[in-house]
Amino acid sequence: MNKDHTGSVSIMRLVLKYLDKMRCFRKRSTIPFLVALITFLLFINLYIEDGYVLEEDKRQLRETSMHPLNSERYVHTFKDITNFSGMINVTYRYLAGTPLPRKKYLTIGLSSVKRKRGNYLLETIKSIFDQSSYEELKEIVVVVHLADFDLAWCESLVQEISRKFGHHIIAGRLLVIHAPEEYYPSLDGLKRNYNDPEDRVRFRSKQNVDYAFLLNFCTNLSDFYMMLEDDVRCSRNFLTALKKVVASREGSYWVMLEFSKLGYIGKLYHSRDLPRLAHFLLMFYQEMPCDWLLIHFRGLLAQKDAIRFKPSLFQHMGYYSSYKGAENKLKDDDFEEDSLDIPDNPPASLYTNINVFESYDAAKAYSSVDEYFWGKAPSTGDFYVIVFNKATKISKIKIITGTDDRQNDILHHGALEVGEKLVGTKKGRQCSTYITLGEFKNGNIEVHDVDHKIAFDIECVRIVVTASQKEWLIIRSISLWTTQGASQ
Repeated sequence: MNKDHTGSVSIMRLVLKYLDKMRCFRKRSTIPFLVALITFLLFINLYIEDGYVLEEDKRQLRETSMHPLNSERYVHTFKDITNFSGMINVTYRYLAGTPLPRKKYLTIGLSSVKRKRGNYLLETIKSIFDQSSYEELKEIVVVVHLADFDLAWCESLVQEISRKFGHHIIAGRLLVIHAPEEYYPSLDGLKRNYNDPEDRVRFRSKQNVDYAFLLNFCTNLSDFYMMLEDDVRCSRNFLTALKKVVASREGSYWVMLEFSKLGYIGKLYHSRDLPRLAHFLLMFYQEMPCDWLLIHFRGLLAQKDAIRFKPSLFQHMGYYSSYKGAENKLKDDDFEEDSLDIPDNPPASLYTNINVFESYDAAKAYSSVDEYFWGKAPSTGDFYVIVFNKATKISKIKIITGTDDRQNDILHHGALEVGEKLVGTKKGRQCSTYITLGEFKNGNIEVHDVDHKIAFDIECVRIVVTASQKEWLIIRSISLWTTQGASQ
């Protein structure tokens, strides 16, 4: 990371900290300065981060930066805010259900408007509930924001929702809300960034506000918040898979975890970050689509790279877009219907003596994120070792080397070992004794029933190179399944 980028991240952290402490936000005179400052930092962050977005996106965003923000438009939005981390003063209409006093583990938020062709909201709600077990249902609450200004449509749809999902409403698992039009900022005379037609600019700008009001409402309902679109289907037991991932990230910093590579689908946040995200979407509601704004939001909070997990837990199923009924056939090819087989790699430290190429470090093979370890040609005796934070029982280990476009960068000759009896060394903690589980074949290895084959709780997993090779080595993924599962 270069000094310029490090400095910009530090500045942005200070600004956000400063915003949290502000108490004079009602004063109209502060708005132009605040908007200009945030805009400046936003685009500085964009330019200094190489590879931050696609080159085409960079070109379009440069065009956006040439248009100065009209700070007067934000006066209505911010007039009732006393703290950047505080909630926005909106009086919501409860169309169905009321929040329960007990916090849940996860809130799932959906925003929906009237479509010209097709309506998938009921199918999406049904998929959320059908794909969850009874125990999982106890830990979630679904909030639907009917965000259309056509109140007759809202009333008609909420009657249908109540008929189909009345028992979930009574149980406090489903809420339907509406933010009145009077709370929305102006949707007329918006800047036509990227030469978008006026009606498209209005659509995406209103969508940003729809999401902001939804996030604002959900702030105190749960520990985590998941955003879905209103035309998706879920994998079976997606909550259990999600909890495994969250547990595996314990102790590491993150702003947004992604469980789908499409749009605003499957994006997970800490609920404590929702007020700032809601304010952020409102501040820049007319600048760009919400999925672009999300990239900048996590960047401002110092999460440089996307953290996306595979397989995807959610699939886009709509055929027609909510914008003018246009065809939208996007599908996530990483989606799997059954998510129960997702590994739950326990927290660990990672070590290797293989010469690492650029930034393809050891941690990337152990993460569920779509990344990998890449090292220069290994020699006999070289190793890659995983040292767990605490001893654990492992039921299954699966390791894949090489990639589709570099099929020869596999481990041609290697062994998989598990160890116990940790000792401190100059190179960190290492196990003093190991047992071999098997040899790699065609660059891969998969061992089942490990806990039945090994009598001790495992403290280390080690990959050992048994013969030198000229080819470099890619460890594409290391997947471990523990007998404790998500509870670990």
